[in-house]
Amino acid sequence: MKPRWIGFLAALVALVLDQANKIWLIDVYGIAQHQPVRLTPFLDVIFAKNPGISYSLFSAKTAAGRFVLIASAMAVTAFLVLWLWRSRTVLTALGLGLIIGGALGNNACDRFFYGYVADFYHFHIGDFSWYVFNLADVAITFGVILLLYESLFGKDGEPSRKTGRDKAAMPE
Repeated sequence: MKPRWIGFLAALVALVLDQANKIWLIDVYGIAQHQPVRLTPFLDVIFAKNPGISYSLFSAKTAAGRFVLIASAMAVTAFLVLWLWRSRTVLTALGLGLIIGGALGNNACDRFFYGYVADFYHFHIGDFSWYVFNLADVAITFGVILLLYESLFGKDGEPSRKTGRDKAAMPE
């Protein structure tokens, strides 16, 4: 199987899991009426609406603002899909697929259906509070980690030597 198909499958799985989790928490469980749900002393499930991008920056509460954020997300996603189509390794394809699926879940589906990004998971320790996130954020984070890992260590776990100049400078 070509790496690109693994990436497209990862995107689909990330998107479906994220959206299914949101539908279940919002519409079936009714998290807004049951929050906070304490899972552990440091992890709660709550309902947070994010009308902007990370940390509610560039809040888009109008239809025009939502359109701009959705259009921007689609443009970035198109670039990532082109990159995925050309990917030659499974790690790159998997990383890109996770990022694409997460981006489509947060930035396209959520904004289109809800008008905001729905976040649920809140880590905290004492007075320290980590931001509230969702499964799409988890997919994006792991996708970026996979891309960084491969760019630093290559597909065989060795430090990457991708340029001819680096190859010439380093003895075999």
